[in-house]
This record gives sequence, structure tokens and C-alpha cells, in this order.
Amino acid sequence: MNVSSDCIVSISEANQNFSKVARLVDEKKKVIVMKNNKPRYLIIDFEEYESQRTEEQILDKIADEIFEKNFNAFKRLAE
Repeated sequence: MNVSSDCIVSISEANQNFSKVARLVDEKKKVIVMKNNKPRYLIIDFEEYESQRTEEQILDKIADEIFEKNFNAFKRLAE
């Protein structure tokens, strides 16, 4: 995941100025909150989350279809 430095805030800054974090999420779609100089939390726009979730569901469905279609081949490979 590529994240620009203007999308990173410390946990103390997030705690003291959450409205700034919310504005950043509105602008950049995601913010990383650092704790002890390490990425600890990711705050993302809900629409972004829904979009990613939908994509994952589509990929899961495709993977299931491939598995069902080729089950016997996978079974032979596992032996």
C-alpha cells in the first residue's frame, strides 16, 4: 500500500484533533495512525471499504468457481 506522508498522524495527534483526521480521511480516503513510531491503525473512508469488500467478494466467487470446475484436477495434484 502506497501512502503519502501527509496521510500519517501520531496517535496523540489523532487523540487531540480527531476532526483533522476525519478531514484527512475525507480528502485522502485513508489515514495511518502511528503508535510508538510504527503504523498501528488504518482509518479508511467507508465507501472505500465497501468498494474493496465488493472486489474481494467478486474474487472469492471467481476462485470458488475455478475450484469447483477443476476440483478433480486439484484432488489429483494433492495426492
